[in-house]
Amino acid sequence: MIETKATIRNAAGIHCRPTAEIIKAVIAYGGTVTVTAKSGSCEVSSALELLMLGLEEGTEITLQVDGPDEEAAAVQFKKLFETNFDFPDAGQGA
Repeated sequence: MIETKATIRNAAGIHCRPTAEIIKAVIAYGGTVTVTAKSGSCEVSSALELLMLGLEEGTEITLQVDGPDEEAAAVQFKKLFETNFDFPDAGQGA
């Protein structure tokens, strides 16, 4: 198991859409990823549990990665949690 720290950078925090991207990446990884914040801890396999942590911009988290090629995976998940997601506004324009 390897552990790394990350800081949430997305202005809206880790809401539904970033959570979906993170869960997709964890499922593809095939190992276990656990996130811990002041608000609690969860295994990143449940979107609801991840959302319930209320990870807002500026929140510092600890990621624990357990599985194949842990170092590379830890770097990938750190980048993902620190991504400033730019999702187009649903229903705008057109």
